Amino acid sequence: MRRMEPRNEPDDRSRTGGVLVRANVAATSLFAVTAGYAAASFTTTAQWVGAITAMSLFAVGVFTFLWSYWSAVQRSREVQIAVSQLYLLLGPAIPARVRRVMNLVLFAQVAIATVTALARPDGPDGNPGSSLAVGFLVPMLGFGLNGLWAVRHGDFEPRADDVPGSGGAIGQNADHG
Repeated sequence: MRRMEPRNEPDDRSRTGGVLVRANVAATSLFAVTAGYAAASFTTTAQWVGAITAMSLFAVGVFTFLWSYWSAVQRSREVQIAVSQLYLLLGPAIPARVRRVMNLVLFAQVAIATVTALARPDGPDGNPGSSLAVGFLVPMLGFGLNGLWAVRHGDFEPRADDVPGSGGAIGQNADHG
């Protein structure tokens, strides 16, 4: 029997945090289905389903965003974390595969919100404004999950003040202790 060799991946971190990546993809798929259904049929029921889904994903997004921010503040005592690394997953601290998937999902959330809201710019009564506009709140989920992934699994540089030989704590001069 032939033994299967593991794939040579340049960075094993791209496999960690898979639950967050899959949750982001699944939630975005749910948003696409419910927003698409609401835009296509535009019945009261469909609008409620789309709006409740969008608001629920927004609420989860706010929670994960605040959780990731709090965690980043705690972790920043030891490592150097930039906001762009945290919420846009930029820089070498994040594996390219994770960055690609999570940012594509974030882009998809914005695109779905834009397309569905533009598909029905007026309400069923003809007045301007549509219940589909609440879809623009959903990208908060993408930002929150990006931040949570980064703060839990990102490989950030140590703070300069924690590196041996760097002179100690911020504001401390090596000559004056």
